[in-house]
Amino acid sequence: MAAAQTIRVNLAERSYDVEIGAGNLVDAGRFLVDRAKTTHVVLITDENVHKLHAMRAAESLGEQDIEVDVIVVDPGEQSKSPEAALSLWQGLLDLGADRRSVVAAVGGGVVGDLAGFVAATFARGLRFMQVPTSLLAQVDSSVGGKVGINLPEAKNIVGGFHQPIGVLVDIATLSTLPDREYLAGLAEAVKYGAALDAEFFGFLEQNAAVIVERKEEVLVSVVARCCRLKAEVVERDEREENGLRAVLNFGHTFGHAFEMISPLPLGEGPGVRAASIRAPLLHGEAVAVGMICAARLAERLGRVDASYTDRLRALLQTFGLPVEPPKLDPQRVLDAMMHDKKVQDGRLRFVLPSRLGHVELVEDVAPVEVQAAMEGNTRI
Repeated sequence: MAAAQTIRVNLAERSYDVEIGAGNLVDAGRFLVDRAKTTHVVLITDENVHKLHAMRAAESLGEQDIEVDVIVVDPGEQSKSPEAALSLWQGLLDLGADRRSVVAAVGGGVVGDLAGFVAATFARGLRFMQVPTSLLAQVDSSVGGKVGINLPEAKNIVGGFHQPIGVLVDIATLSTLPDREYLAGLAEAVKYGAALDAEFFGFLEQNAAVIVERKEEVLVSVVARCCRLKAEVVERDEREENGLRAVLNFGHTFGHAFEMISPLPLGEGPGVRAASIRAPLLHGEAVAVGMICAARLAERLGRVDASYTDRLRALLQTFGLPVEPPKLDPQRVLDAMMHDKKVQDGRLRFVLPSRLGHVELVEDVAPVEVQAAMEGNTRI
């Protein structure tokens, strides 16, 4: 069994632990009671995770003399909606949830974002804990306190910051993920290396084969490193007030636009597996393509040379991720980008690399440069 690791997110009175292990889902009850006094938990999950993992967590909570109510939502990005939030608020009310209740999010990034948003807003804020069961949620979205829902025109545009009381990561849950979803989660791990840690990027390159095979020992290390990198950024800019946290959005300005409007399959290309040539794009697939577009844009602006983009593309392809954007009207993509949270005074801003392991927020990028990067042009 892989040795467990614990990452501390230091945020004064909002500090919490991320416990990463294999087979530790059965300790969910112990994990909660060590961090919160409560007799009532509302566990929110989706239909895919309900029987696979959520009931084991519910049983563990019940062993601590906690009343556990379970609410199951539809799987998929469509559940991050105002309608789903309203349904959950009503569910909490019907179940008698009060300020001493705890919300437990058991599932992937959609469940975590939605449940966290509902917890943050019901009764002016309930405590909640994250039990992420997808790789994308384990390496990224479960840590940092960002919670929210989508509007039809913009992803994550309604939300807030609501830190969990703890994050329990069981690597063993990844064994049940479909290949496409597992590989999509690797895009966020690549992001951390490309944007923040060149040494970690090299680790991913050297261990790519066993990572694809889902070896628990190496996955504990991968998740722990991503969580530590994110914690370091969040500790310095919890609420995105000084711009430091923006570096975590490398690839996301392009990626969110592709994700929101892509009605067509991805274009064929080297390294694009058949499993990935489908629409709509998964979040991790969109981030993978978005990082390549951001790297091309950085080349056009003279920030990096072609070796950066080539190395990034090679690793993403090794992980079976797409590297070419879907065939979309460039103006539609630009219009979607204008809803990005990094837009300031009507001007586009992008997180762009200056070297492997380092990115910066670049302001007032001309739309013509953005379009050229989407089209694969890296020379002015």
